[in-house]
Amino acid sequence: MTGLFLVLLFFGLMFLGVPIAFVIGIVSYIGFFLLDAIPLQAVVQQMFSGLESFILLAVPLFIFAANIMNRGEISEKLVQFAVALVGHIRGGLAHANIVVSMFFGGISGASTADTAGIGKIMIPSMHKENYHKETAAAVTAASSTMGMIIPPSIPMVIYGSLAGVSVGKMFLGGIIPGAAIALGLMALVGVISHRRNYPKYQRLKVKEVLVKGLQSIPPLLTPFIILGGIVGGIVTPTEAAVLACLYAFVLSFFIYRTISLKEIPGIVYDTLKLSSLTLFALATATSLGRLISYYSVPRTIENFFANALPFDWMFVIAVILLFLLVGMFMDTIPSIVLFVPIVLPTATQLGMDPIHFGLIVMMCLAVGLVTPPYGLCLLLASKIAEISIGRSFYATIPYITVILLVIGIIAFIPEIAMWLPESFNL
Repeated sequence: MTGLFLVLLFFGLMFLGVPIAFVIGIVSYIGFFLLDAIPLQAVVQQMFSGLESFILLAVPLFIFAANIMNRGEISEKLVQFAVALVGHIRGGLAHANIVVSMFFGGISGASTADTAGIGKIMIPSMHKENYHKETAAAVTAASSTMGMIIPPSIPMVIYGSLAGVSVGKMFLGGIIPGAAIALGLMALVGVISHRRNYPKYQRLKVKEVLVKGLQSIPPLLTPFIILGGIVGGIVTPTEAAVLACLYAFVLSFFIYRTISLKEIPGIVYDTLKLSSLTLFALATATSLGRLISYYSVPRTIENFFANALPFDWMFVIAVILLFLLVGMFMDTIPSIVLFVPIVLPTATQLGMDPIHFGLIVMMCLAVGLVTPPYGLCLLLASKIAEISIGRSFYATIPYITVILLVIGIIAFIPEIAMWLPESFNL
């Protein structure tokens, strides 16, 4: 009866529009209050214990690096290079949107930063070039999901800390799925662009493309510095995040000279706001996760999977459906903290690699960023395009279908995604 009350309270608060971090905290506090044998101090203790991890320092640092890049107008240089590469293809600006999202995903580590940073440039530009507003919003929102799949990825850092797996291997595992999503989206854009006769740019000379490429090389080196340092065993993920911050500052302040020292306090303030929300959600989710364990929910779920889903392929489908559903209602970080500890033990018992499992979780939760009612990337893209979420979502459905197809391939043919992680001894 207590469990049912807490579930109803959870969904009731979400329905009222209470921020998810506070919903989790309130339910956790009331749940511990109803357990007479456990003092209420346990709520705060569990929240702090959820943040006692050196690797979690990488979260605000990656956010800080992304904010410096955004404020330093580096995204504009990436857009120019992307247009130079693929602008000559029919629907060139839409193709460039996807390519620059792949570039930016390798710098920011967050899908929402991708949508906000790239969307402000690409959506108005696409509208001026006679693209439908729905198409501009849909391409921007769908391609920005690569931000949490292509390394570095903040959710992957959280997952690695929680599941006790190598963050470096998670980063390597995200490269091929991210590239597959990009290619799939570009193929779909190609079909739509030919049907609607979207414009294309004149092909640039090789020399002009190389000039744009040379201007973009410094920011594009960021993911290589991060991955190279981690894979080479030179730095930890947290230390790699520090390097990303220093590198972003050097680029923006000394090389491109697009930010001043006066802007640093504002960048730090924006970073603190976003980081506090992310880490507070992580803290409350940790407390609620411990409460869930008191009610033996993980064991119940494990028994359900063992009895109701006797075949491995059925379990994989159940995992995909579960995290697709969760992603529709919750932010990525709380979803990982709450549900991964429940499902991961069963996955490992069935012989599923934790890295492979984590990649499936990342891709499914990425879809949640473009599906209502949560759909934060879809919401941001719709706001920039000045259209309703309904119109944006309807236009996004074909792109979501492509991402789901990639999820299915990666889920049932794990060798595709696991080739890179297994090639390095991390």
